[in-house]
Amino acid sequence: MIENRKHITLSIITFAILTFSNESSAQQYLHDTVKLQAIVYNGDTIPYSVLSNLYIYSTLTEQQKRLLTQYNRLRNAVYVTYPYARKAGVILNDINAKLENIEKQSERRKYINSRDRELKKEFTTPLTNLTIYQGKILMKLINRETGNNCYEIIKEYKGGLTARLYQTVAFFFDSNLKQPYDPQNDDHVIEKIVLEVQRLYGYSEISKKQSL
Repeated sequence: MIENRKHITLSIITFAILTFSNESSAQQYLHDTVKLQAIVYNGDTIPYSVLSNLYIYSTLTEQQKRLLTQYNRLRNAVYVTYPYARKAGVILNDINAKLENIEKQSERRKYINSRDRELKKEFTTPLTNLTIYQGKILMKLINRETGNNCYEIIKEYKGGLTARLYQTVAFFFDSNLKQPYDPQNDDHVIEKIVLEVQRLYGYSEISKKQSL
């Protein structure tokens, strides 16, 4: 009798263990699935995941600070002066186009003087507020928009003596009316900033440039 009870008790315990194990296995089977993104690489499917952005901060060196200051100064100067250079370019290119059809020197001079008054009215007040540095950038940008340096422009419209006088004054301000514009080399940074300004404000290139 006692043996039978032991056998029944053992059977109950065994059944309980097996039942618990089966339930645990079923629960584990239902809850242990982890979905992963995968990628096929060289014929093998391997899991992959996108990591969160890692931000690294560092203090600028003194040289980097100087370069950043120089760039910001240049960028500001281009933003300030490019609209003036563009307006000047449109007017000067129009003057050049009109002068091609005027042969008499007296008529040419009369026409130039009339447009000269227009230029003074348009630019005298804003240009007097520019710094010397901004003035240098403006001269480069006028060269860009017209294809001619400021010395040649003044020489054509006001005469060689006046051009030399302006060149002398520019020299004392550490500037040069004859400075070129080289978008591929020395002035490539200015050119990039000009293109940035054009995209931002919807400017297109001045289509017609006349040589003096």
